[in-house]
Amino acid sequence: MAAPVTVRKVDSAADFKAFFEFPWSVYRDDPNWVPQLLSMRRELFDKTKNPAWQYMEGDYFAAWRGEQIVGTVTAFVNHRHNEFHDEHIGWFGSFEVYDDQEAASALLDTAAQWVSARGYDAIRGPATFTPHEEVGLLVDGFTRPVLLMPYNPPYYQRLVETAGFHKAMDVFSFSLNREKTLATGLFERLERLTKGIMKRSNITVRSVDRKNLNADFELFKELYNAAWEKNWGFVPMTEAELDALVKSLGQFFDPKLAFFAYVDGDPAGFLLNIPDFNQVLHKVYPRPGVPEVWSLLKALYYWKLNPVIDWMRAPLFGVKEQYRRKGVDAALLYYGLQTVLKERYQSCDQGWILETNQPMIGVVRSIGGEVYKTHRFYEKEFTKTLS
Repeated sequence: MAAPVTVRKVDSAADFKAFFEFPWSVYRDDPNWVPQLLSMRRELFDKTKNPAWQYMEGDYFAAWRGEQIVGTVTAFVNHRHNEFHDEHIGWFGSFEVYDDQEAASALLDTAAQWVSARGYDAIRGPATFTPHEEVGLLVDGFTRPVLLMPYNPPYYQRLVETAGFHKAMDVFSFSLNREKTLATGLFERLERLTKGIMKRSNITVRSVDRKNLNADFELFKELYNAAWEKNWGFVPMTEAELDALVKSLGQFFDPKLAFFAYVDGDPAGFLLNIPDFNQVLHKVYPRPGVPEVWSLLKALYYWKLNPVIDWMRAPLFGVKEQYRRKGVDAALLYYGLQTVLKERYQSCDQGWILETNQPMIGVVRSIGGEVYKTHRFYEKEFTKTLS
């Protein structure tokens, strides 16, 4: 008879090691999973290094059957989210578990109890930890994830829903395929249409200036928070978070893939594409017990010496509200698609996009984008008792 499941807070170094390394057990036989570099994963969970923990509070938990770890979860409160959206909720994240409903329910119940005990109205997730990082549960499109997008086995959906959570919001990832774009003549039609729109609205687009990267990164920060301000679930980045994001993406950054748009000379929007470094990490497969220097050397081989990257991703894209309906989004996507063709990338991931953002969905579909992945936010409300 199997030992009962117990859930305890991660307090000791030994418990954290088990928590930290657990995903390599869950995904041991999954050919699609892409592990992070160990140093990046450590920074994510280090409350002294991840700038999001400057305004969050939370605890890490692990589920055990006897002496064997069988799952993990984080329960936390994002105070900036609650202030910005006038909500009173908590979150769960770092949710990893075997196909074990008892363990999954115990973990999610523990996270819910942690949030409820602090007086909050509901718990939402998964998010690890902010909308600028890996968020949502994959419910459709179980293929290799692109950089900075979460992946999980199909059975997670069943476990979460059986534990009493319901859908809060879906977000879509679109793919653009090089061969299909060329074969259909879509690019030529899009070029004619976009040039007409740009002329009528006095839109200009430029790539990032290699000689003024610091100034362009500052412009990106300004546009990012302004353009995303009213998105569901979005929380403006702090200076520390923006600096950390720029530093992180800077490792993979290629100025040819990033663009700024202007209307009458005023900064109106941006598009940041990055090479899909997950294709490299998929080959490298960083893991505990292997010195990171060896992983980095192997990564250098697959990145520069024997390149395997033929995908890119557009993780950051936005237009200021006053310029939306002027064709700025279409102009930026046209330049992004042009880069896919020029640089000979085979595919581009455009994600994620809220299911409620029909204008953007329409624009992406108009340039040949097709939904190929769906991630879902789940939620559980707490019953209020009268005192």
